Amino acid sequence: MGAPRLNQPTSPVRGTGLEPARLLAAVEAAVNYYRAQLKDADGPRAYLAERGLGVVVQREWPWRVGYAPPGWSSLTRHLLAGGFAAEELVGAGLSTRTRGEPDRLIDVFRDRIVFPVRDPVGHGVAFLGRASPGAGDGVPKYINSPETAIYNKGRLLFGVAEQQDRLNDRWMPVLVEGPADVLAVWLSYSRSRRSGAVALAPCGTMLTHDQAAILRKLPGAARGIVAAFDADPAGRGAVDRAWQLLRQQRLPGPLLAAEFNAGADPADLLRRPNGQAQLRAALQRRARPMLDTVVDHRLARLIERHPRLLEDIDGRCAAVRVLAPLLFESAGPDEAIRVAQRIAAQTGAGVDTVVIAALAQLDSRYPPRTAYIPASNR
Repeated sequence: MGAPRLNQPTSPVRGTGLEPARLLAAVEAAVNYYRAQLKDADGPRAYLAERGLGVVVQREWPWRVGYAPPGWSSLTRHLLAGGFAAEELVGAGLSTRTRGEPDRLIDVFRDRIVFPVRDPVGHGVAFLGRASPGAGDGVPKYINSPETAIYNKGRLLFGVAEQQDRLNDRWMPVLVEGPADVLAVWLSYSRSRRSGAVALAPCGTMLTHDQAAILRKLPGAARGIVAAFDADPAGRGAVDRAWQLLRQQRLPGPLLAAEFNAGADPADLLRRPNGQAQLRAALQRRARPMLDTVVDHRLARLIERHPRLLEDIDGRCAAVRVLAPLLFESAGPDEAIRVAQRIAAQTGAGVDTVVIAALAQLDSRYPPRTAYIPASNR
């Protein structure tokens, strides 16, 4: 795939006095600068190769992964020398002012592998920055561009512009945690395939309503949407949030979840022997209904708080009462029956106990109305 298509805006950004074309040009100049820096960055290049992502070092398009060098103001000096104003660099989210010296600008990204974020038409608008392999323990693993006049992180998904060909061919969308996972899925499918899975990631945020709406509108959503997050507490929480947001979108296809071993994610799976085939299988053949995963997560959190919960009938019934409301989130009667059977199997309670708990939930939600008795009959 070549360069994403570009449409140049012409109107100024409201309320800032900054031309959007100038902000976009500054970000694109930063993409070029960071890309050039990666050529001589042995550590980041080796890290990407070890993660199975070496192809993005050698291949320019579509991702243009780069490296932000460790100097305080390397990019800032480069862009100022290139004719950009300080206000434009701050407005584009590339530079920031220091507290002690407001007139001094420093780079937002330093000693980081950087992944350009593009809007749907292909403009570079921001970056996701991953700490370089030699960073200290106290350095955040990821930092992201601040929101700017050209970048609203809650309204974009990483990977849309770069994979328009696969999206237009109705490949099944996969929601992952970060850019390395997007690239891992991208590498696991040859473009010569007629169908496959295409990964997208929130831009350093939890999934938002706007991002869920983007997923619903993708051509491949009719085949289903797969959540493929890390097998850790944060990943389990991300799956549960994805379920709540995506089911509200009334999607045309099923909601599914991929399963990974504890501490693993798509990028980790890529590094294993035959990793690409394993990743494809996890995303498609072995993905299971997302609601089943949500049931398991909710029960796991209960047991973490109460390790002996399922050892007696009272505890099992208590667990069923907590899980029973999920029956009403089913897509239809068949799924509700399957979820009831799953709750019974996971808790050791009977299906009749699950049904009774569900009916009690209905009674609490819709209490019977008191019959109206005319005053003359009282």
